[in-house]
Amino acid sequence: MKTLRALSLLIALAAVASASPLRVFFIDVEGGQATLIVSPSGQSMLIDTGWPGFDSRDANRIVAAAKQAGLDKLDYVLITHYHIDHVGGLPQLAAKIKIGTFIDHGPDREGSDDTRTNFVAYQKAIQGAKRLIVKPGGHIPMTGLDVEVVSSDGETIHEPLAGAGQPNPLCSTEPKPEDDPTENARSVGVLITYGKLRVLDLGDLTKKKELALACPNNLLGKVDLFVVTHHGFNASGSRAMVHAIHPRVAIMDNGAHKGGNPDYWQTVHDAPGLADLWQLHTAQDSDKDHNVAPDFIANLEENCQGKSISVIADEDGAITVKNDRNGFTKTYKAP
Repeated sequence: MKTLRALSLLIALAAVASASPLRVFFIDVEGGQATLIVSPSGQSMLIDTGWPGFDSRDANRIVAAAKQAGLDKLDYVLITHYHIDHVGGLPQLAAKIKIGTFIDHGPDREGSDDTRTNFVAYQKAIQGAKRLIVKPGGHIPMTGLDVEVVSSDGETIHEPLAGAGQPNPLCSTEPKPEDDPTENARSVGVLITYGKLRVLDLGDLTKKKELALACPNNLLGKVDLFVVTHHGFNASGSRAMVHAIHPRVAIMDNGAHKGGNPDYWQTVHDAPGLADLWQLHTAQDSDKDHNVAPDFIANLEENCQGKSISVIADEDGAITVKNDRNGFTKTYKAP
């Protein structure tokens, strides 16, 4: 009888654990990226670390978000590529919070003075730590989530993900993109799956590599939450990719004067099935018609307090997004 009761308790606890939500924190690092993923099991992965300097502004904001999430360490830190707005904050962050494993695409491939400097600083900061170099088709082992790598080091997956692979008619009208020799094209991109929920983050992947994922067949399928690639710069955001993935909710980690370009903004805004686009900042260099309503923007002014956007998502695909500046919250029902 005691064994039966113990078994029932374990089943009940497992059911509670499986019902826990996925949490995502879009931390404002003023036009860089720092996206904190907290799995239903409590494991964490930070995607990129923002800028260096500014009295450790970005590292402090990331640590504050981790504490808000109830974390005293980061299980994984994924560096999409070696531009300073993505990897620059890593040394300062590593000095402030324990990090389990660092994830990246391997050596710096751009070879500019800036990326060489950034990569040397990164190598120094992770010396002696666990490091995972990922390739397309690989998986990041987070309990309760399927985190599949879809791009890395200039390569992309060649086979469709589950449920994907349909011909993409938008490819025929997509302008031919230019080659991109920079680290942007080397970005680690991931598709995170939790039950029926799918979240896509491609770092700063540029158009030619985006199209490799979408043309002639859509290898990604549809997603629920789309982290707008490359802060909304026009070097990314191919219509054939953005419209093929049919995002229900999109979040743009732009800065006041970084990203949020009107053309890319319009591409996301017009994506089939999109309920809402959210922004971390008002795009000050754009116009009213290419910024969302104030309730959907975390920071309205250039000189801001660095407010974030947070997401709670269930395994059935329901998504709740909160603007931490004003508490405005909107829930998107499961499809």
